[in-house]
Amino acid sequence: FALIHKERQKANEVACMVLVGSVKDKVAILVDDMADTCGTACLAAKKLQDAGASRIYAVATHGILSGPALERISAAPFEQMVVTNTIPQEKNIQTNAKLKVIDISMILAEAIRRTHNGESVSYLFSNVPL
Repeated sequence: FALIHKERQKANEVACMVLVGSVKDKVAILVDDMADTCGTACLAAKKLQDAGASRIYAVATHGILSGPALERISAAPFEQMVVTNTIPQEKNIQTNAKLKVIDISMILAEAIRRTHNGESVSYLFSNVPL
């Protein structure tokens, strides 16, 4: 297990990033809540590459992908950037081969339906609709 600790002085600006643990000859998976300009993910990927990770993947729930994000993803040392379709990605996946999108529309719809009807949402943790 390894993690990357980062400190920000302001939005979209990483002041310090430290890798804690060893990734040498391991597959590294970067996990984040959102990917906006992808500066942090790309810096982290470079740090993992420098530390000897054999393969690097990035996963984010919300792919905002603004500004230089797509160019950064293309140039980054990770093999894939995986995001959900909480934000439409049709145009982005046509122009960036590293970008993969997971469709979560069914589970969001079911969570909304369950909330509206007063049913258990935690039921979805072990019973994912397909």
